[in-house]
Amino acid sequence: MKSARTAIPGLVLTDHHLSVPLDHTRPGGPSISVYAREVVHADAEGKDLPFLLFLQGGPGSPSPRPMGPDGWVGELCTQFRVVLIDQRGTGRSTPIHTDDLQAMGDAQTQADYLAHFRMDSIVADCELLRVALQGESGQWTLLGQSFGGFCSMHYLSVAPGSLREVLITGGVPGLDANIDDIYRLTYQRMDEKNRAYYQRYPQDVERVQKLVAHLSKNEVTLPNGSTMDVRYLQQLGMSFGMSDGYEAAHYVIESAFADGGSEPTFHFGFLSAVQAFVHFDTNPLYALLHEGCYTQGSASMWSASRMQGEFPQFDPGAEGPLFFTAEMIFPWMFEQHAALRGVAQAADRIAKKADWPMLYDPKVLAKNTVPIAAAVYHDDAYVPRELSLETVRRVPNMQAWVTNTYEHNGLRADGPRIVKRLLGMVRGTV
Repeated sequence: MKSARTAIPGLVLTDHHLSVPLDHTRPGGPSISVYAREVVHADAEGKDLPFLLFLQGGPGSPSPRPMGPDGWVGELCTQFRVVLIDQRGTGRSTPIHTDDLQAMGDAQTQADYLAHFRMDSIVADCELLRVALQGESGQWTLLGQSFGGFCSMHYLSVAPGSLREVLITGGVPGLDANIDDIYRLTYQRMDEKNRAYYQRYPQDVERVQKLVAHLSKNEVTLPNGSTMDVRYLQQLGMSFGMSDGYEAAHYVIESAFADGGSEPTFHFGFLSAVQAFVHFDTNPLYALLHEGCYTQGSASMWSASRMQGEFPQFDPGAEGPLFFTAEMIFPWMFEQHAALRGVAQAADRIAKKADWPMLYDPKVLAKNTVPIAAAVYHDDAYVPRELSLETVRRVPNMQAWVTNTYEHNGLRADGPRIVKRLLGMVRGTV
């Protein structure tokens, strides 16, 4: 493993680059690179601190980039050597971009490659990194946010002996939940979120209707070349699970009426703001493998798209206020999003892949001895609390802090308080 050290005000940072197998069942086969940044407070640099591994949400998002000793990183880096791993396919690890995928070959070749970027492979990478940093007997604490919590539960299923304690924020999965049931719950929660949004901003009912009327009659192209229609507009609901998400969507919508007129203006600023809501340009893995986060021994078959039919209020042509969607991926995205064009067939192969390995082992988890504390957000738009609480009931030594004070971005909004409480829970001081 190659390492390099630098310093910024208040923090000491060490870069680690590790070569890992693309396919962990074939250690002698092709390899990729995984990058991790080790962070410690400048005042604690010389101390013998334990390691904490942060597993980022996603899938397909790199770890946060620390700017100084603040937020949850600042809270933890005086007690731990915080390891921020760029999960395979993201950031400074060997990245995945759609043009690179297309250069690999046909759709099946692309899909076969993508199949190695789920949480089972991510956790196998983490195990190699753990050994490289601490030796075979080393243990570390986990902090998993959202998808990182899913990764943490997989870690507890396959290598619990490597873990000292586990903290999860907004990311406790159902252990054997059917993907269709997950999306049914997600649509139900988003129904609540949409009604709350229009209650807060009733003026946006008419504004959105005018945007819909324009998009229904005109072809609109975003600055990056993506095609915007009513379905694309519905993606503004991607933010509804965040504490400031209603405001983020509202300010974009009102910007189309910024000149005080009664009709929307599809100017560059408005189109750029809409475009910025979705990050497929830099994070295609999110679209390609999102439903793959939930599939165990079965195919997703475009679950979010199929389940939409059970909730007609989300139909883009439905009467009444337009309902926005959330973390849902639809086949049409691979034609309309410029960054996803060219991989539609690979995405379809992924959606129809049925031989996914199991991600969680209920039998192992039923004997769990690792202390686990999880923040379960009562109104979470992305991870249904019903499934999270069922898992908490099934896994020994797991505690839940159920709160409606925070939304899915609680770790970003009030990280120091949340991690202090979770650490107190696993250590018996709270």
